[in-house]
Amino acid sequence: MESPINKFKVWWQESQVDSPLNQKSAVCVSTIDKNGFPSGRFVDLKAVSDEGFVFCSYLDSAKGKQISDNPKSSMTCWWDHVGYQVRIIGYAEEITEIEADYFWETRTRSAQLTTSAFVQSAPLESETALAMRYQKASENFNGQPVPRPNNWGGYIIKPVVIEFLTFRKSRLHLRELYENTGVYWCKTLLQP
Repeated sequence: MESPINKFKVWWQESQVDSPLNQKSAVCVSTIDKNGFPSGRFVDLKAVSDEGFVFCSYLDSAKGKQISDNPKSSMTCWWDHVGYQVRIIGYAEEITEIEADYFWETRTRSAQLTTSAFVQSAPLESETALAMRYQKASENFNGQPVPRPNNWGGYIIKPVVIEFLTFRKSRLHLRELYENTGVYWCKTLLQP
């Protein structure tokens, strides 16, 4: 049987070709807050392997705290321009320091400076403070590499369920559900 991870990689690659999207690797990651409510936000999908799906974030952000409390997470991809949707359900866990360093190095300097200048989701005193904090970080690291903050890393969602939906104008959408039994992936077709 075709591996759902390989199928995802093919779809992800297809979605990148001539994509009208500005954020071509944006996916919605949902976590569960301390009150049991789902909380979704878009993140940049960094990598996919047989182990799972990697995204990066502040470890002490709302999503980081939620994952720490409850690792059950989901990821949704919506690539309308190619007619694909993918839903992933699994368990999120922190990536290694080595992996975090690698992904930090792939970020633009601007993204590194922004990460160093702010505490994600913390209250901001004013809109003016945005530019001021960024400028200060830029001056602090002028002419030198921006080190990865200790509170920045990433997560890998290890999937237990992956569903692929191929949209069709006829509304006879093809839905393919893969469930991980712990030994192999079991595939079921679902009605539209």
